[in-house]
Amino acid sequence: MAEGRKRMRFAMVCSSNQNRSMEAHSVLKRHGLDVASYGTGAHVKLPGPSLHEPNVYEFGTPYKTMYDELRRKDPDLYKRNGILPMLKRNLSVKNAPQRWQDNLADGCFDIVMTFEERVFDLVMEDMNNREQKLMKAVLIINLEVKDNHEEAAAGAKVALELCKELETTESWEDAIDDIVAKFEREQERRILYSISFY
Repeated sequence: MAEGRKRMRFAMVCSSNQNRSMEAHSVLKRHGLDVASYGTGAHVKLPGPSLHEPNVYEFGTPYKTMYDELRRKDPDLYKRNGILPMLKRNLSVKNAPQRWQDNLADGCFDIVMTFEERVFDLVMEDMNNREQKLMKAVLIINLEVKDNHEEAAAGAKVALELCKELETTESWEDAIDDIVAKFEREQERRILYSISFY
């Protein structure tokens, strides 16, 4: 990164701010990047004893509260399906899941990375509905990652590589097409991207 240049701010976004966005948040944070994470859903949903019985929480409910509640409900199930270890990781990163649509007080981000197209669309819709006062560009990227623990871990490593590449670029606005083409060639995965403004 050029001497004296302002560091980029990254936002990782999935549906519930639990698995994909939090794995990426954890990895980027460990590598010293300025990162936050969010979800776009109406509620935070975690798998329950069956597909039709999810555990539903409000955004802002501390990860510790979820961890303690699920550990009381069925420690074997939630350990076996990876939910307790995931929540333990999450509470080491931040206090509670945050909702993207409620993040105005967090300021501007340079790069917003989503992990499924539906979330990308919701972030784009939200940005387009905001009043664009600053005319500061924000790059919104979708890196498709399946919502399971293994894919989230692999996706976080790929997200880190892309974010590091963007952070070392003098002007991502001028280089984004080349960065994406190179990334897609090397990673053999397609990404969506768009530019919006604050």
